[in-house]
Amino acid sequence: MAAKQQKIRIRIKAFDHKVIDETAKVIIDTAERTGAVVAGPIPLPTKIEKFTVNKSTFVHKTAREQFEIRTHKRVIDITDVAPKTIESLSNIALPAGVEISIKMLTEK
Repeated sequence: MAAKQQKIRIRIKAFDHKVIDETAKVIIDTAERTGAVVAGPIPLPTKIEKFTVNKSTFVHKTAREQFEIRTHKRVIDITDVAPKTIESLSNIALPAGVEISIKMLTEK
């Protein structure tokens, strides 16, 4: 029987692509410093939400403004995980506006 191998999958979301790339770089540097093997950052499709708002409150129906919010996403897979890797990843200081979800996966 083969031993189960642990793997960490980190999903990063942010509105600014520069901030998300800096965060991914910090996570990768931290993981590699502890001896883990890193795959990524893998860019996922950008979610674009568009909003149309009337400029006038009542009369001018044709005068409108359009806004959009772009949510950029990245995935990083870390294999050969040691307890030191998990500890160092939990102590990273991240910039504002970045959402991170961390999942522990086991593979056969």
